[in-house]
Amino acid sequence: MKIGITCQASTGGSGILATELGLALAGRGHEIHFVTMEPPFRLDHFQENIFTHTVEQVNYPLFRIPPYTLSLASKISEVAEEHDIEVWHAHYAVPNAVAALLARDMLPPEKRFCLVTTLHGTDITLVGGHPSFHRATRYGMENSCAVTAVSQWLSAETEREFALSRPVRTIYDFIDAERFRPKPVNRAALARDDEKIVMHISNFRPVKRVTDVVRAFSRMLERVNARLLMVGDGPERLSAVGVAKQLGVTDRITYLGNVGSIEDLLPAADLVFQPSEHESFGLVHLEAMACEVPVLATASGGVTEVVLHGDTGFLCGVGDIDAMVRHGVDILSSPETAKAMGRRGREQVLANFPKDRIVGEYEAVYEEVLRKRRERLAKQS
Repeated sequence: MKIGITCQASTGGSGILATELGLALAGRGHEIHFVTMEPPFRLDHFQENIFTHTVEQVNYPLFRIPPYTLSLASKISEVAEEHDIEVWHAHYAVPNAVAALLARDMLPPEKRFCLVTTLHGTDITLVGGHPSFHRATRYGMENSCAVTAVSQWLSAETEREFALSRPVRTIYDFIDAERFRPKPVNRAALARDDEKIVMHISNFRPVKRVTDVVRAFSRMLERVNARLLMVGDGPERLSAVGVAKQLGVTDRITYLGNVGSIEDLLPAADLVFQPSEHESFGLVHLEAMACEVPVLATASGGVTEVVLHGDTGFLCGVGDIDAMVRHGVDILSSPETAKAMGRRGREQVLANFPKDRIVGEYEAVYEEVLRKRRERLAKQS
């Protein structure tokens, strides 16, 4: 198949999943065309069957804000026509699915692709729920050939919020368990031998509650000797730095910024700590579990479908610092508990989130929408 993909080319879970899916599909012989504002974060090397197309930003005095959605739609239409794209996969309803619909309408009828839209959470819970975008978000989904979501929780939330005419299918995120696995790392470059490593990975948006990470970690230090590695960057980084200064733990925190090969860093952690307000899935949680690292997270959104409380990690209420400290100390002070949780975590990943099966589920969706399109065209002729 010839498949187009549009996603956020950033370190967020949606862009990472879209990129990994494209790479996996290319490995199965499909021709994949990415159309994004910049090359996707994890697409940093040549691979056969992968092509990237960059959307040109138009800066013109008439426009106070560059009309990115129109530029994106034009580029999708151009790439689809030139390369005979059969399926376009939009990750995010707004703006990506809406732009793809506009692009499809620009094409001659015989060139129009099938649109599959995958929801990752923010496009529904924050952007789509805003009155300014609700109608556009619903339009994007209702006019897609198929809509999927990355967790059962997100599928249910979408159907409840938007009252769609057909159900949203759940297809979980996945990872490559050969890349994400326990392996030797240069731990000495990250912390002293006598320090446990607590790791937080995010784009530092407010929903990630990075100040909760710092506050809970400062109290864990009263019971265990540890170092906090903050991986990623974003608007709340300065807030985290400020809270660390107030609590006097600045010297126990290292800010690593964005790391491309996170699979080479995760195995060094003794605990991955993700106290988000909500997560539609929890890709970082899955990556940590694949590396046999216990996870401390919040029981919100789709995370409860990934992390099993008391088995592969611990889940706390949002903002429940006391519980986070208690469970964090339990893991950091008991190597036997941590090792057992880590082992069960990887077993959970291999059993429920295997790459080959989940990529196959997406292929089945593509084949289904193409079959229905052929049947519809046959009836019309």
